[in-house]
Amino acid sequence: MNRLSHILIAFILTLVIFSCKKDTPPPDTIAEPLYFPPVSGSEWMTTTPASLGWNTSSLNDLNSFLQTKNTKAFIILKNGKIVVERYFGTFTQDSLWYWASAGKTMTAFLVGIAQQEGFININSRSSTYLGRGWTSLPVTKEDLITVRHQLTMTTGLDDGVPDDDCTTPPCLTYKADAGTRWAYHNAPYTLLEKVVENATGLSYNNYFQLKVRNRIGMNGLWIRTGFNNVLYSNARSMARFGLLLLNKGKWEQTPIIADTAYFNAQVNSSQTINPSYGYLTWLNGKTTYMTPIFQTVFTGMLVPNAPPDMYCALGKNDQKIYVVGSQKLVVIRLGESSGTPALALSGFDNELWGRLKPILGY
Repeated sequence: MNRLSHILIAFILTLVIFSCKKDTPPPDTIAEPLYFPPVSGSEWMTTTPASLGWNTSSLNDLNSFLQTKNTKAFIILKNGKIVVERYFGTFTQDSLWYWASAGKTMTAFLVGIAQQEGFININSRSSTYLGRGWTSLPVTKEDLITVRHQLTMTTGLDDGVPDDDCTTPPCLTYKADAGTRWAYHNAPYTLLEKVVENATGLSYNNYFQLKVRNRIGMNGLWIRTGFNNVLYSNARSMARFGLLLLNKGKWEQTPIIADTAYFNAQVNSSQTINPSYGYLTWLNGKTTYMTPIFQTVFTGMLVPNAPPDMYCALGKNDQKIYVVGSQKLVVIRLGESSGTPALALSGFDNELWGRLKPILGY
């Protein structure tokens, strides 16, 4: 082989190597796999805001804001790792707190598991699992109500009764045909607990423990308060559930809910009346939304300052699980009410994300 041939081969190899390097993304643009903490123990990998390129100068202001808003615990996960973890006052990593209506999203998840296991069909009449006469409606109207309507807040039962938490038949009265009206009504939601219990033959706490809590390393317990059944746990357990949602129902590679169609339905619009609501889960990025109590349809996104693909579990007095797939983020907030109104959806959501936006730089 002559000298010219050697030069040509070297030149071609240089071009090939350069081309391969150009097509290989730099390390900071390669998608990082999600991290999952061990199911047992308190180990949880952390990372720093600076290493992620976040605006660290704004974090102190965020801490002050959270404290003034009666926050007890606040966590941010990025790719499953803890970036921010703050506790205020006497509240600690081990302190237990109520989820309020943020527990609704857990209930929807459990209903999905029960359907996956063949115990429930969400398109079946609710009376299949609750028995005829679970409402005070005529049979023809009661038979219109399905488990799906309970999941989507579209039972048509009157939320204007004196106690909308009351689950006894006299409190469950007719307002509209099922599927024709959206209203944030606690009682039909609460009765999903009985749907799960009657279908599976297990207590609600046992089913929760076997199917979710123990499998992802949570703590927590459902405790009955009046008509309501409320989930209590520590903040990290809430974050574990948020991470499970971020990974679309799988803990690492293990499906906790394998029915991807059900999971996708839970975190997407469940009906057209309020497109910002899935299966007991609030959705950002839609063109309109409705709020608890009122029948007004508002134009715009649920939380304008947050990423459009965010979905969330929201509870009274600002108990929050925010999940953002595009950013691989989970954000947790527990505490007393940040102010008025003390509903599941409040002005705190947009105010908080207005402060997170310059920190995270999305």
